[in-house]
Amino acid sequence: LARLTSPLSLAEVESDILRRVRALLRELDGHHPSCQSDRGMLRWTLHKKIQQNPSTSCVLVRILVKELERAERGDLRHYIIPLLHTLMYTLIQAPCVPDELCARIYDFCKRLLTLPKPFCTIGLDYASRLQVERTAPGTLYQRMVISEHSLPSAPFPYQERIFIFADPELLPEAICNALLTDTEAARLSQSPGGCMSCVVAHALQAALGDSCDIHGLRARLQGLSPGDVERCFQQVVAAVEGAGGSERGQHTARLESIYRSLLGPEPAGNAPREGLQGTPLPNPNISFHLWTEEEQLWKELVLFLRPLSQSCEPGCLGQDLEVQDILGDCECCGQSRFSVLSTDSGIERDLPAPEEPCAPCAPCARCAADTERSRLHRKGGIKKKLSPLDGVALLQAKPPGKPPRGSGTPPPQRLHTARLVLLGDDRILGRLAQAFHSLRKREARRVFLMARLDLQFYHIPVVPGQPSGTAHEELCEVAGYLGRADPWYESNINTLCHIIPKLATMPSSPSRALVTDLFLTDVIAYYARMGTQPVPFQVHSVKVLFQDPAQDPAEDVFLTELLTQVQDSPSHRELNTAKRKGTLDGPGIDLTVTYRKVVLSDRQKELALSLRSTGLLMKAIPAEEVQGLGCLSVTITEIIRTNNLAGRSFSAVANRLKTRNIEVRSPEQRPFTVRLDKDSRRTYRDVIGLEVSPCLEPSYCLQKTRTMKFSSDETEDVGLVKYLPKSLLLPINTFAGVIQ
Repeated sequence: LARLTSPLSLAEVESDILRRVRALLRELDGHHPSCQSDRGMLRWTLHKKIQQNPSTSCVLVRILVKELERAERGDLRHYIIPLLHTLMYTLIQAPCVPDELCARIYDFCKRLLTLPKPFCTIGLDYASRLQVERTAPGTLYQRMVISEHSLPSAPFPYQERIFIFADPELLPEAICNALLTDTEAARLSQSPGGCMSCVVAHALQAALGDSCDIHGLRARLQGLSPGDVERCFQQVVAAVEGAGGSERGQHTARLESIYRSLLGPEPAGNAPREGLQGTPLPNPNISFHLWTEEEQLWKELVLFLRPLSQSCEPGCLGQDLEVQDILGDCECCGQSRFSVLSTDSGIERDLPAPEEPCAPCAPCARCAADTERSRLHRKGGIKKKLSPLDGVALLQAKPPGKPPRGSGTPPPQRLHTARLVLLGDDRILGRLAQAFHSLRKREARRVFLMARLDLQFYHIPVVPGQPSGTAHEELCEVAGYLGRADPWYESNINTLCHIIPKLATMPSSPSRALVTDLFLTDVIAYYARMGTQPVPFQVHSVKVLFQDPAQDPAEDVFLTELLTQVQDSPSHRELNTAKRKGTLDGPGIDLTVTYRKVVLSDRQKELALSLRSTGLLMKAIPAEEVQGLGCLSVTITEIIRTNNLAGRSFSAVANRLKTRNIEVRSPEQRPFTVRLDKDSRRTYRDVIGLEVSPCLEPSYCLQKTRTMKFSSDETEDVGLVKYLPKSLLLPINTFAGVIQ
């Protein structure tokens, strides 16, 4: 850097970067920038400035390290995680960082291990990454690009994809179309060959430093054929991933030999002294989906895990038939599949005779199955008894490192990571809770997806128009809670609530394309890459009882709230009854409420009350405090009758209580409505009773049912059930989780 700038200009660069970093910290303290349009964009403008001048990345890293050490000395813990994320995101993209600077960051991360969560968790994660990066510079960049673009790599076979889901009934068509256009343009701008060239260029420059002729290297890579680029890419990946047990000098020598094979035998030291020119980090693979079908989320995950293009690989016939049964009609022959009753006796001689082959056609799993049937042979064997773990291998934070003794075959390794970003308000999160519960039930019966896939959830609040502050808070309670728990989420994600509609509705122009392409895609990518700390939300189950005795009770789940109101259109008989009693009892209906009171000792204390009410509201998200997830705050609007000299008068009083289990009944069979998660589409009518409780993990329920067959004690968990999660929690990722 000193070769490029004079001392005066270098001081100006440092001063400008320090000013931007201090502005970030002031925003964390609640001192928002004077220009409201800059709110939420400070982090983005800082990183974009470094990307435009990569030689200043070391300046930013050094300033961030000093600010981290200053926050540690001053016990300013709310600065640590935002500064650390900014530092690591810069370090991943930096062309070259001195080892002494990486050592200071590594020592700081180790000191975080003495702090409570989430500091120790993030410190351990980043310390392990830095250890790998110091051994083989460029590893973090390389692994990120390989996984995000599913590049072929035997040493690092991981794949990731970002799925953005939006409900077209909740967001205007203009916003959905603009987001679809922007994400599609960002996806098409990346090619596998271009991403491979970026990995090669960054790895060589990270190892060789400013002695690498980056311009000549890029020109050479552009002139190679796709096969030669992939061959060079595989050599670099093998050298970087295989550097774990070698000295750093040996690793540098291996990469220098690859560099010389590309640019000729001239030593790397004769490269022109132009300083460090960074290699941009490609945008991740982002797909945008309009959530129109109930099973759409499941289908997209199955296609990501097992694309139909792989349906003809040998040895995968059974899995592919299962995938196509899930996805619908065969895309090759266009025929629908129906479940049929098998007439196979199980005897080899009863197999149908081989038929004449049909005309050649594009292969699919159905056609392959018909062709393979004539070659089936039965062999003697025994039926393998599945272990208990095979039936309950569900989504966990990390796969078990070593299977228990006697558990059969180890579970498959999770090589795929799906990052689901939900755009909208609390209503789309309610749909997500429904889909998540359905997915868990499906996987509890037959494990197919979750044993091979790591599923991560993200939430970006989007409210179209310019609603008032109260309306925004009511529609985005989950985002508000996440913002209170994690200030970095509040600063970078909650501010998108009104920015995204503005950007999406801007007139088509070069400036609009520039702003949206650089800002929106980058913020979503930053959130998905760095937001790794989950905040678990309790999903609640509700059983709805209807007025018609012939109608079966309905079972559903909700995430944020449940609202009951007196039904507006009573029947003729109910109307006559109301006329006779209305003058005496006032508005509303009689209800009996039975609930378990939440006490500090966590003991169960059942209470019951009878009252007249116009409705009640159950909220699962705390309004102000950060603690309290998993507990329902119930507000019952009670009608109080008062007798005075002027006659009878009625007043409404709000009764508030906290509980986890509650039952509501209408003794007179008077109907009311139930609305879940603020979504009018999820409204039940003609309801006379409901039961609400924390939703149980389907795998727990299944294993509990199996255990009860052999155990006389129905209340105590025995066997494998004791080690299974009992409650169904929906984890939504933020940058820090919950900061105590």
